[in-house]
Amino acid sequence: MPTSINDTDVRSVLNQARTPQHALTPSPEDWRDCWIYFLMVDRFNNPAWPPRQIFDAKFGGFQGGTIEGMRQKLDYLKALGVGAIWFTPVLKNCQFLDGNPDEGTYHGYGIQNFLEIDPRFASDRQRPAQELRRFVDDAHAKGIYVIFDIVLNHTGDVFAYPSGSQAPFSETAYDPVHWRDEAGNARVDWTVAETIPSPPRDAAVYPDELRRNGFFRRQGTPQPGGSETIGDFASLKQLLTTSHELGNVLIRSFQYLIAAYDIDGFRIDTLKYLDRDFALRFGNAIREFALSVGKKNFFTYGEVYDDERKISQYIGRNVSVSGDMVGVDASLDFPLFFRLPSVLKGTSPPSDVVNMYHERKVVEQDIISSHGEATRFFVTFLDNHDQHTRFYYRDPQDPNRFDDQTSMAIACLFALPGIPCLYYGTEQGLHGNGDSDQCVREALWGKKPQAFDANHPFYIGIQRLTQVRDEQPALRYGRFYFRPISGNGIQFGVSTFVGGVLAFSRVLNDQEVVVVANTNTQAGFTGFVIVDSSLNPVGSELEVLFTNRSSSVAPGLVRSTGTAEIHEVDGGTSTGPACVLPVTVGPMEIQVLGRSSG
Repeated sequence: MPTSINDTDVRSVLNQARTPQHALTPSPEDWRDCWIYFLMVDRFNNPAWPPRQIFDAKFGGFQGGTIEGMRQKLDYLKALGVGAIWFTPVLKNCQFLDGNPDEGTYHGYGIQNFLEIDPRFASDRQRPAQELRRFVDDAHAKGIYVIFDIVLNHTGDVFAYPSGSQAPFSETAYDPVHWRDEAGNARVDWTVAETIPSPPRDAAVYPDELRRNGFFRRQGTPQPGGSETIGDFASLKQLLTTSHELGNVLIRSFQYLIAAYDIDGFRIDTLKYLDRDFALRFGNAIREFALSVGKKNFFTYGEVYDDERKISQYIGRNVSVSGDMVGVDASLDFPLFFRLPSVLKGTSPPSDVVNMYHERKVVEQDIISSHGEATRFFVTFLDNHDQHTRFYYRDPQDPNRFDDQTSMAIACLFALPGIPCLYYGTEQGLHGNGDSDQCVREALWGKKPQAFDANHPFYIGIQRLTQVRDEQPALRYGRFYFRPISGNGIQFGVSTFVGGVLAFSRVLNDQEVVVVANTNTQAGFTGFVIVDSSLNPVGSELEVLFTNRSSSVAPGLVRSTGTAEIHEVDGGTSTGPACVLPVTVGPMEIQVLGRSSG
């Protein structure tokens, strides 16, 4: 394996990727045609061994999941409807804790070598790169795209401060620091990275060009009340991404990985902690390289765990600012995540989601990506590996009480704008919760009696939703409108109370798909939802394309209200008549209504 971004092997791989005989897999025409399945490699599957601890134990060590374990479940994922797999980082992390399975960065975010694959994620520890490439090739053969989780903000615990792995915040860089050897020892004679004589492959940091003290911030733990973008992540050492030279090393390294493993997209960890100019340059450089090797729609999206305004600083390009580079394509949709789960659980009013989208329209109006409007490609989700609780709540006294709530939430996610992303195990009813992110990082393959059950109700429901989304282009590309509702057919508006009804439409050309979700956990709703009169004239009929309840009541024909008072989504008020669709939805029921593609 190469040790330098200027190695002959690296140059050869980069050059070969540009030749017809070594053509890489083309990108999807539109990423909205896919939905993403996010898994943790160490916690998904190992066909050879059971997990080291109870599958849902609160455990911070390696459970033993492998890349081969992922490969052997590709048919399971394809049948579920998965279009792309995003998995936690598989680049080589610090190996010096390898002898103790209870320690170490099982999550993959503590990278020591940006050019190699971590042997701990391979069934054959001597051939991790080959195992990864086989997985990617087989995924592509089944029509599944592959998204790498990458880290640009920090490395693993590659050096120690005088006080150890962590140090108090310092306004100036600590000097000296002691770089670690292959056994994890902080070497007092290794104080300047660039002068370490030929370190072993498991020592210090790689590639060679990265081994410079000046590429690391070396300021210890973030200062309370100080800048959140300055400081290590516990023992994970922050890179100084204001350095143009460092940026070149990282860009070249990840271009090599695209070429070497035929990757289709990057999810960028902790994007908001990067220097903004570097984030722009990285996104642009990766896109242009991907174009040069035949991936015309390589997808990059970042983790900006913040609000709309912060996200707008890190994605695409602001058309009101000069410059011609377009950075990262999109973001994980944290603003939606901050509101949607509580609305769907009936603890916040649907108007919270409506207000969020209104704010987005204002903040993001000048932001474009390589795809056009950046927000149409936000990656939406209900939960992930950084939370303490999964969305699905399993009541110990009544285990299936909230099953409809979860199936409603998944359907809502699949119908909203963006690219839906499901966290692994959602389809099998994993329901971890507690006081740590370890509570939602279950070793799925250890679940009893059956871990990968194709007959699980959630699995079957997701299959049905995938089919509906595939058959209804409006759910992927359509314009998006919230719809006022009414219980009496006279006063219409958005639900401003907890346990209300969330209603919206996706409109594409001459097709309208209406979504009505009753977030009340106990009471049903019978009433009316406004529809587009030009697309659904009086007397027309919409059918139930999907519902999560077998007892669903079919809607009536579109009718006119006569006089009505309509409180518009934008705050204005108008009077009828209006075209409305009668609907009846039970507690925690969602109906997706439209015209069958057949």
